[in-house]
Amino acid sequence: MQEYSTPQVLEIDEGASLVDAVVRHAENGPDDVVFTRKVDGRWTPVTAKEFATEVRSLAAGLVASGVKAGDRVGLMSKTRYEWTLCDYAIWTAGAVTVPIYETSSAEQVQWNLGDSGAVAAIVESSSHQSTFESVRDQLPDLSQSWQIDAGGLEELAAAGRAVPDSELAARRATLSMNSLATIIYTSGTTGRPKGCELTHGNLLGTGRSAGTVLPELFNPAGSTLLFLPLAHVFARLIQVACVETGARMGHTADIKNLLADFGTFQPTFILSVPRVFEKVYNTAKQKAHADGKGPIFDRAEAVAIKYSEALDKGGAGLSLKLQHGLFDKLVYSKLRAAMGGKVSWAVSGGAPLGARLGHFFRGIGVTILEGYGLTETTAAGTVNTPAQIRVGTVGRPSPGVTVRIADDGEILMKGDHVYQGYWHNETATKETVVDGWFHSGDIGVIDDDGFVMITGRKKELIVTAGGKNVAPAVLEDRLRAHPLVSQCMVVGDQQPFIACLVTIDAEAIVPWATTKSKPSAVASLVDDPQLRAEIQGAVDEANKAVSKAEAIRKFTILPIDWTEEGGQLTPSLKLKRAVVMKEFAADVDALYAGGQSG
Repeated sequence: MQEYSTPQVLEIDEGASLVDAVVRHAENGPDDVVFTRKVDGRWTPVTAKEFATEVRSLAAGLVASGVKAGDRVGLMSKTRYEWTLCDYAIWTAGAVTVPIYETSSAEQVQWNLGDSGAVAAIVESSSHQSTFESVRDQLPDLSQSWQIDAGGLEELAAAGRAVPDSELAARRATLSMNSLATIIYTSGTTGRPKGCELTHGNLLGTGRSAGTVLPELFNPAGSTLLFLPLAHVFARLIQVACVETGARMGHTADIKNLLADFGTFQPTFILSVPRVFEKVYNTAKQKAHADGKGPIFDRAEAVAIKYSEALDKGGAGLSLKLQHGLFDKLVYSKLRAAMGGKVSWAVSGGAPLGARLGHFFRGIGVTILEGYGLTETTAAGTVNTPAQIRVGTVGRPSPGVTVRIADDGEILMKGDHVYQGYWHNETATKETVVDGWFHSGDIGVIDDDGFVMITGRKKELIVTAGGKNVAPAVLEDRLRAHPLVSQCMVVGDQQPFIACLVTIDAEAIVPWATTKSKPSAVASLVDDPQLRAEIQGAVDEANKAVSKAEAIRKFTILPIDWTEEGGQLTPSLKLKRAVVMKEFAADVDALYAGGQSG
């Protein structure tokens, strides 16, 4: 059994809460710019005093509207400044935030608000309001709602003008490290979402810890543009870390124009899930090839990876340094410029990044600090830091965290970052927390220096008919490295060999098809010999990482992609394997109907 602990470095008073930072910044640095919000297409500064004033106004409005300490309030909106504002206002009123993904269906909205017993809700748009109204009669506890885009926050602020400061002070006094701050519902990849109870102490401890272990990122001179959904625990932790440390934060949900926003906002660090980093890499590579600069990019890519690998072995030699310097001018500087020009660091979470991408980005001058955690562990658990990084791992345990590898390979965690339990679901809580250890469901190893590597997920482990255990993530990560591959899923449980379903990137296929005088519609290309040859090359590359028994023997190209809207991906872009297996069962059956090839 492997185990590694990192000592706690923070002492937080038991009476502390998430609201304290808002008050502290307003008092100590009222004119410090803590947010930049987009107004009429321009980034506009928000000072600590202005933020505190707005938070106070909305909190007072909630109190005036009858929201009591401990009440649950739903919050459904895309990532924007008002999301953070409402979150802190709900906490200031002593209440509990129940985030809802802005893409949620009516059934999901009903479940999250109904199961949590929410008494009120804040929604963003008219479409959200319509979704909410369609299930309102099934929510007996919920008595009122406000729509952001229809002046709902102004309405709240107006209602709160009669609430004295003493009342808000009394609400703040009800809060402590043990107070419930939020109920975050899991994405539902394995069944009906469960509400994770996270306290002020959970979020406060992990948020402040980020400033301790990642001071190069989280400091008053740092800045980030948040674009992941704040209903997800990863983005929520970053929000708290920024507010705690005074790092400037912006918001955007316009993913299509993300690079343009990077250019004008110019963050010093970014956070994302691996799929976005893959997209940046694949887009850059494909553009270079389309412009006739493919050989230069490919050589620059190889040099970047070698340079990064050399950093772990005492540093690059003279020849590699010279090559790296040349490609920095020709290629790397342009990639950094596309991310705003000031980015030196990135944080990746939510899924395994893989050593390939990690070395590539570090080699171009943007070091991705991969970490690991779940909703149940407040997104924290392990993290690579600028001072202690090992590409291909998720880092060492965070301060105050102990990680243990069970006899069956499952990752167990213990520490103040572990949630209080599932809301109104004691049975499920007892299944995940045993003798004080949280059972993650992920499998991994700890090396001699304490760095943790994720090797798969227990429930996703494939056991072939021959008894071979196969972790699909290794193959899938490599396969997605191909610019034309959007998503993929390795299959083969109780089958004679490993196979794979592949979807094609609808944007990437257009220039590829054009150069070959083919139609660009994916549905018309699934059996195209040249496209299959491209994907076969990607499969061959992926197979280099595994044994022959684990290698992909057959694959099929699907005519459609998997998306959140289609129901195959969660809002954090995780693959819903059970959904895919059910929806594409005929395609999986067809892979095995003709026997083994190759």
